Amino acid sequence: MQYQSTRDKTQKVSSSQAILQGLSAEGGLFVPEQLPKLSEPMLECMIGQDYIQRAQTILEGFLTDFSPEEIESCLKGAYHVQKFSGSQIAPLARLGENAYLLELWHGPTCAFKDMALQLLPRLMTVAAQKSGDGKEIVILVATSGDTGKAALEGFCDVPGIRIVVFYPEEGVSPLQKLQMATQEGENVFVAAIHGNFDDAQSGVKKLFCDPQTIQMLQKQNRVFSSANSINWGRLLPQIVYYVSAYCDLVRDEQIALGDPINVCVPTGNFGNILAAYYAKQMGLPIRKLICASNKNNVLTDFIQTGVYDRNRPFYATTSPSMDILISSNLERLLFHLMDEDDAAVRDLMEGLKTNGRYTVSQQVLNRLQADFDGGYCDEAETAATIKRLFDTYSYLCDTHTAVAVSVYESYLSQTGDDTKTVIASTANPFKFPHAVLSALGAEAQDADEFEVARKLEELSGNEMPEQLAGLREKPVRFTESFAKDRMNDALAKALQNV
Repeated sequence: MQYQSTRDKTQKVSSSQAILQGLSAEGGLFVPEQLPKLSEPMLECMIGQDYIQRAQTILEGFLTDFSPEEIESCLKGAYHVQKFSGSQIAPLARLGENAYLLELWHGPTCAFKDMALQLLPRLMTVAAQKSGDGKEIVILVATSGDTGKAALEGFCDVPGIRIVVFYPEEGVSPLQKLQMATQEGENVFVAAIHGNFDDAQSGVKKLFCDPQTIQMLQKQNRVFSSANSINWGRLLPQIVYYVSAYCDLVRDEQIALGDPINVCVPTGNFGNILAAYYAKQMGLPIRKLICASNKNNVLTDFIQTGVYDRNRPFYATTSPSMDILISSNLERLLFHLMDEDDAAVRDLMEGLKTNGRYTVSQQVLNRLQADFDGGYCDEAETAATIKRLFDTYSYLCDTHTAVAVSVYESYLSQTGDDTKTVIASTANPFKFPHAVLSALGAEAQDADEFEVARKLEELSGNEMPEQLAGLREKPVRFTESFAKDRMNDALAKALQNV
């Protein structure tokens, strides 16, 4: 299988090259030329399999220059029980009659990013061995909170790879910041920037395409790659858990094989829900993809109107991983909806860069709305949903999951569509203890994160995971912050000091 760029489809690379490069040279994102198909007999076979076996089947269809043995080794290294609590890796929790929470936060950093970022370093290591050029890989990451820590954890002390993470100084939760600032490893570097996530993401993309930076790396025998979802190797593992969730529903006799489901995903950068879209295009029986946004509702407006406009207020919310106004992965969807017209995609992306907005045709909007529905909820409704779930089901969820549940409930009320729905639950609630405790009606305004977590434990009967509780004793290693237009200085320092 070959992969092509969304902005120049004459640029074709293998799966290992797509994973190593992360981003095409002209700024486009790599997509597969065709998708492998999931037939009903294949799904039936996967029902009795465990998570790793299901992942093996799916990855073999995409990574055609990897051997089955290489894929199996990567999967077993990523998803073993020492890293993920529980044998199911991504279990389902029933919520009422027709909804199921897909818990994607049982990995080492308590967020859904672990599902991909425990696997990506292993895939990248194998891909680097295939290239045989001996260059050191420099991973650049922009994070709104969870990707940074998950990437740092996944790439920590991986030979031949260095990783540099940028995060918005005031745009992540205190625990997310502490997770990154205390990261161990000799090949890691973390820097805050004065700006929001979009500034960090734009800065990383600029570094990727900056001729002087590329020349500097070449002299140092280094090459860039990415662990953000612009990298196909980050997106691919996320397809697996939607397929696995469907198989679990059939196994548990919640649906029959062939029955459709809906999928609801809280998303900012559009990667997590795009993975579900790919699963649907492969043949997974998904009826509707429900895109859930917080107060930064640029995606909701786009799905409803066909106008993408980032020229709007930016809000720092209690669901910071979704505080994004430039949704990078939407470019991949546009490429598919526009019949792979790379010139048209280039024009839209140039409009976004120059004017901060673009508009798609009515035909593209119709195609978009055939698969997607979109909604958002504000801060008050996010908090109310956390309390409602706890009072009704004794289930404690985080702020991002609450956004998805609220949007799903609104969708159900407005449409009457009672199709069984899988809701992506993306983080452990103890990553955001202040917001969750406040939502339950208690306050601890002057307490630190760990005292707040203790109060949340007492109130909810849940325990803070050890990988979060243990941060209290870890020394802080990274404290520097940089202007958003000086990220090149941070990179230079990282490559000197790591």
